[in-house]
Amino acid sequence: MNILLLTIDSLRADHLGCYGYSRPTTPNLDSWAADAVAVDRFYCPGVPTTPVFTSLLTGQLPLNHGIVSHRGGMSPRAGYPWLPALLQHACYTTTAVDNIKRLLPWFTDGFEYYIDPSHRHGHIWSASTQTLNQRTIPWLRGHAGKEPFFLFVHGWDAHTPYLPPMDVRHAFYPGDPCDPACDSMRMFRRQYFHVRSADWLKQLCDDLGKPGPITDVDYLVALYDACLLHMDRHVADLLSVLDESGVADDTLVLFLGDHGEMMGEHDIYFDHHGLYEGNINPPLLARWPNGGIAGGRRMGQLAQHQDLAATILSAAGQAIPERMDGFDLLPLLRGENNQPVREWLTSEECTWQAAWAIRDATHKLILARGPSLHNQPGAELYDLVNDPGETTNLYLTEYEVAEALERRLEGWIAERVAALGIEGDPVRHENISLGRRWFEWLEGRKG
Repeated sequence: MNILLLTIDSLRADHLGCYGYSRPTTPNLDSWAADAVAVDRFYCPGVPTTPVFTSLLTGQLPLNHGIVSHRGGMSPRAGYPWLPALLQHACYTTTAVDNIKRLLPWFTDGFEYYIDPSHRHGHIWSASTQTLNQRTIPWLRGHAGKEPFFLFVHGWDAHTPYLPPMDVRHAFYPGDPCDPACDSMRMFRRQYFHVRSADWLKQLCDDLGKPGPITDVDYLVALYDACLLHMDRHVADLLSVLDESGVADDTLVLFLGDHGEMMGEHDIYFDHHGLYEGNINPPLLARWPNGGIAGGRRMGQLAQHQDLAATILSAAGQAIPERMDGFDLLPLLRGENNQPVREWLTSEECTWQAAWAIRDATHKLILARGPSLHNQPGAELYDLVNDPGETTNLYLTEYEVAEALERRLEGWIAERVAALGIEGDPVRHENISLGRRWFEWLEGRKG
């Protein structure tokens, strides 16, 4: 069997048609998903990109592998398991079409082929699926059916700046994004992220032939959706090569986001921080007909990125290292077992803000470890069954629930810190890696 691990950066689950979105952003993917398994409660163990990708390929939680924030030049804690190397030792041809090595040089370990087309573009986040396909499709045609392969592909289609091609740019927005009667950008304009977005917003106005400014937040949401429409075309092109090569039924395809993207909820605009559902609940679609994963089913049990390394190894008939934290999801994906692999899970962030979250079958608790950039309270409790949009903080009104979750979270962190022999919770004690820029900007404004 073969493995295709296809990841899209900043991909929000609830903006895909197969996850119930109202706009037709992903018609090809939706059609493919009709014979796949969709995981509804798939969560990031940490955000953003480098912590979660490290969890994806080590099978470990960020607290255990040691990368809790997004910064370059770091390596995981010694002795970490590494999925590409394990598969390479199992005689898989291992290939990445990706550019994470520009942030984490050790990421190339275990890949026989590491192909990075992004150097032809201005930014690391400019490598769309269309660009990657120029390298991925010829490689796949040359190897599919000849040798078992593990192919890891990472596209940045949904990452800011949202600049979909002009033929789809206005697919979901027929109005005037510079209408002076609209002022929904007002809250965004007071943020550091608006300053960082100046060149992008100017380019959008130039492309429109308008002096600007952009006044409607919904225009930027529509651009994000148009990026997904463009991505969808090229994901379909890549998946079609599996059919063309005759290996589709014996290839485990895992399509997922590393994390989501916030669209103004909780004051977070067009970025991927905050431990809210829009950011930490990306999609996961799985298909492997010869392995019993097909049929358009949905999986409702809690799952996380670190589970995928264990699942892939199990599918390949390989032992799962004891140091991996993830669970083998194959029985759930096949519908052989409905028992959850976990009753609760955790997520963390230490990049723009510092916080932990814990969620169980019904509730999520978020605990800040430092000051908020978005005027959020230090503790938040949400009933995800009755309030999936996280609009009502129940921390004070359902304090018994919050207290039980807090005890479980703090106890688990303390236990792991002691077992690892480290000084304390790194999310609390490490400086946020990127958020310092925002705080420096705020201090500069005071002067």
